[in-house]
Amino acid sequence: MLTASKLEKIIELEDNLKGQYQEKLDTKSAEIAELIKEKEDQQATIATQLETITDLSTKAGANQKLEQRNRELHNRSENLQEEIATQKLRLKAQQKDLAQEREEVKELKKFDPAKMKKNLDASKKKLAEKTTANDLLQKNLNKTKTEKAELEQKVKELEAKLAELEPAEDEVEDAESEAA
Repeated sequence: MLTASKLEKIIELEDNLKGQYQEKLDTKSAEIAELIKEKEDQQATIATQLETITDLSTKAGANQKLEQRNRELHNRSENLQEEIATQKLRLKAQQKDLAQEREEVKELKKFDPAKMKKNLDASKKKLAEKTTANDLLQKNLNKTKTEKAELEQKVKELEAKLAELEPAEDEVEDAESEAA
């Protein structure tokens, strides 16, 4: 029963953590996939543009128009390469964030609530036992103090009786020694 409830609590904790972080992981994975798709689309665009340039260069008779177009496409490709570079940096940052999130999830899994609850229950039980033992010792101490006070009172009474009997014994001894 205890292990089943512990397992249920662990599963519930895992579900809670998945619920909290799965959305972030999914969104970051979707962003990464989108960026990769954009990169592939851009590379495909670049490839098609290069093909177009090649076709036009063979067909076009005017070198000036061809050179102009080549310069435009070259500038575009440089801009796209710069954009790809920034997208790569962004992708790396997203991957780093993802790794941090995974590390955080790993750290959170280290805390086992079932084990912590068990330790708390054991500590409460030990405290209750020590409190009970302390109460018992306190009662015994009070009882012993009471008995000690009673015995001291009896000793005083007996000493007083002894003191009364000693003069009487001295008289009896004096009387016996005079008689003898």
